Amino acid sequence: MPRAGLDPAAVVAAGAALADEVGFAQLTMGSLAARLGVRTPSLYKHVGGQDDLNRRIAALALGQAADAVERAVDGRTERDALAAAARAFRTFVVAHPGRYAATIGMEPNSSEDPLALAGERLLGAFAAVLRGYAIGEAEVGHALRMLRSLCHGFATLQAANGFQWSTDIDESFEWLVTFADRGLRAMGVR
Repeated sequence: MPRAGLDPAAVVAAGAALADEVGFAQLTMGSLAARLGVRTPSLYKHVGGQDDLNRRIAALALGQAADAVERAVDGRTERDALAAAARAFRTFVVAHPGRYAATIGMEPNSSEDPLALAGERLLGAFAAVLRGYAIGEAEVGHALRMLRSLCHGFATLQAANGFQWSTDIDESFEWLVTFADRGLRAMGVR
């Protein structure tokens, strides 16, 4: 009989929170069971094992990141949309480094996999930003990869305390947004 109050969503949420605290690489079924006050075998009533837990955390993280970026860009265009999306993504990654780390390299099993659906939503939110720029269809994939690389790189470095020199981090981030905006504008007029 599953423990009262535990269900797959609660187990995944607790796993995501623990990953944020200790790091995704340190998350184990045993550490999660200890956090929840149950024996490890009890978790298997809710998730299929470590791989299933990791996949569910990744899908949760992508969905939460998509929610944040979608809300941020709603009603905005061009640089305003770009800046809002980048800030929302950065804020999410810095606040949730463990669960975000679960998304890196995690492959969906099918187009209906919750991981794929959440990833498509996040890409869609960034694609909406690009519609404000005059970028040709053939360039959109490249532009999405550029935005992901810039936002992912900055946010994960910040979350890992990778910026240890005196230049203000927020000023550097605004510089990055301006750089991306200028590049996207230049690509649109080619």
